[in-house]
Amino acid sequence: MMTHFSFSALVPLCFPVNGSCPITLRPFGVQLAIYVVCTIGVLVTIMGNLLVMISIFHFKILHTPTNFLLLSLALADLLLGLTVLPFSAIRSVDNCWRFGDDFCRLHTFLDTVFCLTSIFHLCFISVDRHSAICDPLLYPTKFTLRVACVYITLGWGVPVVYTFIFLYSKGIEEELGQFLQALPCAGSCQLLYNKLWGWINFPVFFFPCFIMIGLYIKIFIVATRQAKQISSMDKKPKGSKHQIGAAKRERKAAKTLGIAVGVYLLCWLPFIIDTMVDSLLDFITPPVVFDILIWFAYFNSTCNPLIYVFSYRWFRKAVKLILTCQAFSTRTSAIDLYQEE
Repeated sequence: MMTHFSFSALVPLCFPVNGSCPITLRPFGVQLAIYVVCTIGVLVTIMGNLLVMISIFHFKILHTPTNFLLLSLALADLLLGLTVLPFSAIRSVDNCWRFGDDFCRLHTFLDTVFCLTSIFHLCFISVDRHSAICDPLLYPTKFTLRVACVYITLGWGVPVVYTFIFLYSKGIEEELGQFLQALPCAGSCQLLYNKLWGWINFPVFFFPCFIMIGLYIKIFIVATRQAKQISSMDKKPKGSKHQIGAAKRERKAAKTLGIAVGVYLLCWLPFIIDTMVDSLLDFITPPVVFDILIWFAYFNSTCNPLIYVFSYRWFRKAVKLILTCQAFSTRTSAIDLYQEE
């Protein structure tokens, strides 16, 4: 007993109770650097996705089924930045969760819902792009505003129901008792069934990605063939300019979403694989490595609006109008952002 108390006195704990997690001691400079990096990431996530939402809301030419899916995706990323990332940043400084067990469960619920919503939306948008590129004649009648609303409802509803069942259902916790990990140290904000959670989340996160990869292989083949057709159409009379412009925009949108899917995989794959493998090795990943992986995954929500900035001229024009306060005029809502593209 004397040895136990001596050790506890030497190692700072998150809470003055038995079984508390130890505090990860870092120099002040390192703590400051963590706060600065996390704060910048949170601000860029919030401001970037807010600009996407304002652009699609304000400019009438952007009121399309596809862009409403982008709007819903931006909302999920924005809410992640507002409700999840600030508390995760505080935890990352000393590896202690100081907001109680109930809020830990709510934080995990929101975290999972928003991340799953993002991947579902990316999957639905890839279905939309596949239809637009591979079946352009029927696309306007196949992907309507009503279909977009159904996708948005599924994109939010399925993650909410799935996550709620596993995080708040007492029956699930009792039925899966043999899979549960022993109670983690106090202050870790690790849920009891994270051993099974890691294996379940792998297909839930990446089965939609496998669908997207298959769709994009077909999109790439068709888009390559269409590129040759567009080159020949450029030599035709002016009457075909509208058709050429529309085809180029569809291909540009498909390419941009392909980049977004690639970035998603790059950001999330290391964390999901680590979670799955770690559950087999009794969670040996050091807290510092875990923090790096989870924040790398979080920053995917930061990357999406940045991808739009570098890929879409219409988005750059919209952001310029918003930042110069010209968007507050109702006259600007009818501006053709696709002009000169």
